[in-house]
Amino acid sequence: MGEQEKGFLELTKEIALLNEAVALLEWDSLTGMPEESSSYRGELVSYLASHAFEKSTSTEMAHYLSELHKNQSELSNELKKMVEKVQKEYDLNHKIPQNEYKDFIKVTSEADATWKKARETQDFKVFLPSLEKIIAYEKKFITYWKKDEATNYDVLLNQYEPGMTVAKLDKLFFELREGILAILAKIKENGTPPKTDFLTRFMSKENQKAFSTAVVKKMGYRFEAGRLDDTIHPFMQSMNRKDARITTRWDEHNYKMAIFGIIHEAGHGIYEQNISGKYDYTPLSGGVSMGIHESQSLFYEIVMGSDKLFWLDNYSLLQSYADGELDDVDFETFYKGLHETKSSLIRIEADTLTYPIHIIIRYEIEKMIFNEEVDVKDLPQIWNQKYQEYLGVTPTNDSEGILQDVHWSGGSFGYFPSYALGFMYAAQLQHTMAKEIDLEAIYKTGDYEPIRQWLTAHIHQYGAFKEPNELILEATGEALNPRYLLELQDRIYQMVYDY
Repeated sequence: MGEQEKGFLELTKEIALLNEAVALLEWDSLTGMPEESSSYRGELVSYLASHAFEKSTSTEMAHYLSELHKNQSELSNELKKMVEKVQKEYDLNHKIPQNEYKDFIKVTSEADATWKKARETQDFKVFLPSLEKIIAYEKKFITYWKKDEATNYDVLLNQYEPGMTVAKLDKLFFELREGILAILAKIKENGTPPKTDFLTRFMSKENQKAFSTAVVKKMGYRFEAGRLDDTIHPFMQSMNRKDARITTRWDEHNYKMAIFGIIHEAGHGIYEQNISGKYDYTPLSGGVSMGIHESQSLFYEIVMGSDKLFWLDNYSLLQSYADGELDDVDFETFYKGLHETKSSLIRIEADTLTYPIHIIIRYEIEKMIFNEEVDVKDLPQIWNQKYQEYLGVTPTNDSEGILQDVHWSGGSFGYFPSYALGFMYAAQLQHTMAKEIDLEAIYKTGDYEPIRQWLTAHIHQYGAFKEPNELILEATGEALNPRYLLELQDRIYQMVYDY
């Protein structure tokens, strides 16, 4: 058995190294790659990714999986989990012909360039051919993957959040949507709108960066194992736990966007940087699901970043980087203005209360694409109709509408629900954390290390060793429950709007 284990781990390390190279190339393509090199980059990414794919579906991998399955009782718990995870991926991927997978990777790599051009011209038609190809591939892959899932979209959901289904999400999202609408109704009936004019005052990119860097260092993001770069659509790219890179975009008259965006991506990075080293180069080395990953980014960005005590500790620091622009704004005015809620078009700029509505819209559209066979060319109209129905606003162009997110250009259908799931996970984690450590005292000291340590102990260290529902149940004592997020939002907006 020792030789089988060794061979299996050596093969999974080879795959991990190839995937790390692909991740580095993809980070570069979104941060600094020359525009004209996109087709060449597509060839290289496609080559490396297909090589990793070939190894993961090879007869050699099938041999190791077979031999290790025969001797389950002799395997450590970690190795059993690795075998289980690799087997699941093998069962999905070996059904896809390698040439199809290679072509799919090339299409998604090149789609990033067409998405960028479409955004620049504010014209969905530029991106349409790429998106049609990606969706066609996804639908074809679903025919290979589908087992006993109730719907086609369930197949995609399960890949980002194991065990998640449309039936579960419909119930969770209904409760979440109704709770948010109830809070919005109280604000509309009895709320006093906060002053917000100071949110558009000038703050240089350099000063925004200096403030944000100082804050995420306090939170536990280690720049020794990461970096901050510019991009169109913010993201975190982890090559390994010693190289988890974050990105942002800037607006010198909207400092809130970059600051909270950096905190969000740093939350992802903190997760990756604190996964146990014993999982290096194995299938357990990354986060377990996108919902759990988003729980960490949204914990730092929204749960922690919305806490009044957090801003009591950091507002004077922000003022020091504002070059006098915030000197006339007292703390209460600042805090309330920071949490104004209003209908908006851009997901990553949405306030914390309406943010889940943006996710629910995307979820419903993705369900339509894969369960109801809508025509891809009609998606902008459907998008605009849903924004008008749910938020009372309509995009004036495709860039502030259906082209605002990068996810679909990479084939990441089924990903968006993870943001709302992560938000609910984050609020539930904070509810439990507050029972075990004195958050008020921690914020007063300005040393947030105990918070990072709690999250590492309950979430980060395990990487992909434990399933999402297992992590949340062990950390909080119950399954996912949206009421903690709704209670948190109600508390925040009572303070902000005095209703």
